[in-house]
Amino acid sequence: MIDEQFRLEILDWIAKDPDLKTAELLSKWLDDGNEIELRKSFNGFLEFGTAGLRGPVRPGPSGMNRAVVGRTAAGIASYLTSRGLSKVVIGRDARHGSAEFMEESAEIFAGAGLEVHLLPRELPTPILAYAVNELGFDCGVMVTASHNPAIDNGYKVYLGKSVDGIEYRGSQIISPADAQIFTEIIKVKLPSPRGSAWSMVSEELIKRYLSSTAKGVSEKTPQKIIYTAMHGVGTETLLSLFAKANFSEPILVSQQARPDPDFPTVAFPNPEEAGAMDLAIALATKEDADLIIANDPDADRCAVAAKDRDGSWRTLRGDELGTLFGHYISKSEDVSGKVFATTIVSSSALRKIAAKNGVGCSETLTGFKWISKVPNLAFGYEEAIGYCVDPANVNDKDGLSAALKIAEINSELKAKGANILAYLDEIWSQIGYHRTQQLSIRVNDLGTIKKILSDLSCTPPKTISGLSVTKFEDLGKSELPTEGFRFYCGENVRVIIRPSGTEPKLKTYIEVVGEKDFAEAKVAEIVAEFTKLFAGYS
Repeated sequence: MIDEQFRLEILDWIAKDPDLKTAELLSKWLDDGNEIELRKSFNGFLEFGTAGLRGPVRPGPSGMNRAVVGRTAAGIASYLTSRGLSKVVIGRDARHGSAEFMEESAEIFAGAGLEVHLLPRELPTPILAYAVNELGFDCGVMVTASHNPAIDNGYKVYLGKSVDGIEYRGSQIISPADAQIFTEIIKVKLPSPRGSAWSMVSEELIKRYLSSTAKGVSEKTPQKIIYTAMHGVGTETLLSLFAKANFSEPILVSQQARPDPDFPTVAFPNPEEAGAMDLAIALATKEDADLIIANDPDADRCAVAAKDRDGSWRTLRGDELGTLFGHYISKSEDVSGKVFATTIVSSSALRKIAAKNGVGCSETLTGFKWISKVPNLAFGYEEAIGYCVDPANVNDKDGLSAALKIAEINSELKAKGANILAYLDEIWSQIGYHRTQQLSIRVNDLGTIKKILSDLSCTPPKTISGLSVTKFEDLGKSELPTEGFRFYCGENVRVIIRPSGTEPKLKTYIEVVGEKDFAEAKVAEIVAEFTKLFAGYS
């Protein structure tokens, strides 16, 4: 039996819901006494943070729907107008609800008196980030859930120029902007005023993005590249970018080339997930290709697979590709007075490359929103396959420019009779072999993560894989405060444990530096040890 107070809360939401479909579904659940679904939909307001909104598409305050998006847009509008900011651009991907959420946002922003512009069609997130800078917008909103499961959608918020003393320049919000926006959101009472005055951003903007990204890039020798958009929106823009740069046209994984919000060929539309690259690898084997490139569904991340000595294909870890980019950029570009940046959970290899080449190196909190705030950035990456190889054009991770950059590197290597993995071996010979591995556990109950972290805080391990823990850090009390812990076993073994900021996951980041056989074996031992530890909480 649904208690009366809960029933009144539901009826109040239904009365104010601007979407007849979600209102009718809530009414049906109420009439049927379906308390299970209703409790899922009324489990608190969907949390807004530095990653914006992200959650399942479902009715009620706990899901992504027009009512929640409209309330969020109204809060953002209040935040902007209180600072004299007035120009907003909105983009979207091809997920379920993205078109409706874009229109809902446009109506709310216009009703608040803002100047509203929409990207002309479903496009990659880097186009939105580029538009904020190129067209001088104060704010950008991207409707996307990136690489989350098909049931999810989300809402990323970007700021232009400088706001409250923070130089954003077309990058995602950081604290305290997230808390300030959320404060405005919770003040909103539905329904909010609506408007219909907005304009479409010209296709000319996309042409300018392609021209500026392709500028100065050249293909030394023809190559055969396999490309997958992972059912997302990357295909059209990536093909146009490669054509603009006069590169060989990539061969598409046809089953994943067109946008499909159901992501039918993958369990999770993330190139990092096991099995996600299987179709691309099968096609690369058939075509005897030189390289595989993958984007996540909104094309702000990039993954690469290369052929090993035995002819098998291997997907590079995010740290490997970041190390490779950093080394290449340090040798091929003028980086004097510039800075490389990566996050606390990424490999220490970039710092060593920077030191060898007289480049500054900055370590940031996890999340690209922090990397993009580093002044004089020449290159930045996060191990979760996010790369900024062209910060002058897009001050955020950009899977399209990263794809073009790795294709440029691969063409140079091919012209010399080398390849990506041989290039990595050359880098390791200079700075030592750095083996990294991420272990993630997905949970149904976030209380499980809290329990694990609480136990580690009270009783941190004294040894890891037979090695003495020489240093233990509570990251919440470090110079870069964040939830989680960092363990060192001497100078060459590091383990970081922290909760994901966007998914119900606990992540463990392992790095071992040393001889390759030792590092590989030690990483495997550490993975097994923590897998067993976490299994005890399931």
